[in-house]
Amino acid sequence: MKKFLSEFKDFISKGNVIDMAVGVIIGGAFGTIVSSLVDDIIMPIIGKIIGGIDFKSIFISLDGNSYASLSEAEAAGAAIIRIGSFIQNIVNFLIIAFVIFIVIKQMALLKEKFTKAEEENPTTKICPYCKTEINLEATRCPNCTSQLE
Repeated sequence: MKKFLSEFKDFISKGNVIDMAVGVIIGGAFGTIVSSLVDDIIMPIIGKIIGGIDFKSIFISLDGNSYASLSEAEAAGAAIIRIGSFIQNIVNFLIIAFVIFIVIKQMALLKEKFTKAEEENPTTKICPYCKTEINLEATRCPNCTSQLE
């Protein structure tokens, strides 16, 4: 049991776990912001453009009856499919996926920039005699023992 707790402590204290926890918290807050953006700004504008449709009120009643509003169907206890809510969730997902795509793409560009910088400052060279890769500061090749310039 001590070994298990020790391993758990090591796992928790690693930086990646803390970074992941911060990411989850920020992601949750970001999801709330995107939901508000979609629910309160984007969908009302789309609804107005389409003809004054309130997406939250789009539903299908599964009991075969016709209801004037979503609240009326809920009050009657009817089984309903909330199509409008589903559409809003799809828009939420697409926005979040797009933002994550942009962030990952930018991180890849930054990583590429840093790796190019490392490649520009070589730390190794090729032995002119045996053509093996050796440390830049080496004065003798460890493979063929040739004296280097």
